[in-house]
Amino acid sequence: MPFTTDQLIRGADYTIKTFDKKDPIDQVNLKHTTLDWLISNKVASTYGNGSFKEPIYVDNGSNTQPYFGADQVTYNERDPARWTDFTYFNYHDGFWLDEDRLLQNEISMSDDGGAVPSAGEKERLINLLETSHLALKLGHQEYLAFETLRDGSQSTKSVPGLAHIIDPSPATGIVGGINAATSTYWQNNANLAFSAANIVTEMEETWKDCMRFGGKLPTAIRCGRAYYEAYGAAASTAVQRHMTVMGKGATTMDASIGDLNFHGIPLVWDPTFEALDTLLSTTTQTKTAYFLNDSVKLRPVKGEWMRTRKPDKLPDRYVWYFGKTSKFGITANKRNSLAVLSIS
Repeated sequence: MPFTTDQLIRGADYTIKTFDKKDPIDQVNLKHTTLDWLISNKVASTYGNGSFKEPIYVDNGSNTQPYFGADQVTYNERDPARWTDFTYFNYHDGFWLDEDRLLQNEISMSDDGGAVPSAGEKERLINLLETSHLALKLGHQEYLAFETLRDGSQSTKSVPGLAHIIDPSPATGIVGGINAATSTYWQNNANLAFSAANIVTEMEETWKDCMRFGGKLPTAIRCGRAYYEAYGAAASTAVQRHMTVMGKGATTMDASIGDLNFHGIPLVWDPTFEALDTLLSTTTQTKTAYFLNDSVKLRPVKGEWMRTRKPDKLPDRYVWYFGKTSKFGITANKRNSLAVLSIS
């Protein structure tokens, strides 16, 4: 017996819920570790009038002065707070199934509301939907992994990502409604194109720059492969190797390096950096690293993260549609505690 449209949609609901239980990252073609970090720290937010505002403290406005006895003193006005202004952006991905595609999978459709599909048809439909939905989810995540790393200049409809918020040219541009050129407190740290031989020294300097204002330290480091390998080569010179002598005199040796850490924070390689280099025909991302903390946030609109869509079937086409959308922005409230680094 064939399926009705309602039964097809219910089958899709069941399949989608099964796959979404392990969100944010289930199985992906690449390890999108930067996107994974952003998602694990995401905060569902409300964008009043399409805008999310972060409160930031920018100036003490000090009027401190020495005095003695009956000396005259002065007072001034204070305006130490500002508000950022970030908006959200929309992303869509979707697939469709037509009657012939379903028939090729031995799945029949009917306009008869009383249709009862066989067990075999149900199994074939679930398998088809599982495969299609998995591809939908992975494709959506892969695209978002690229977008969250880029600066948003590729389209007026693209989210300004990490390359915008943690800008290689930090004294330029408007970020969150604040002009970084005239507001020095709103400039991230950038340490670019230094020699790989000096990587540890340069990272130490940038680390101090990040903690200079307010002492807010990086809590996550994401980097490309070339940067990761350069740091590993530098770190290996400071590692003392040990050999384990077994009971019968045999020696166990392992020349590999385990986790790489800097100030106790793991350096995590994100293969998305190299994939982005391939997409953009560049060689810069693989040499790049970011010092991150909770000053930067992925903020999906409440109820609009990886939302499942099932548009109505059009009357002039025997096609059923399934989609996924995400509405989100990326915000920051302390850019001077964040950093971008790169080797030459």
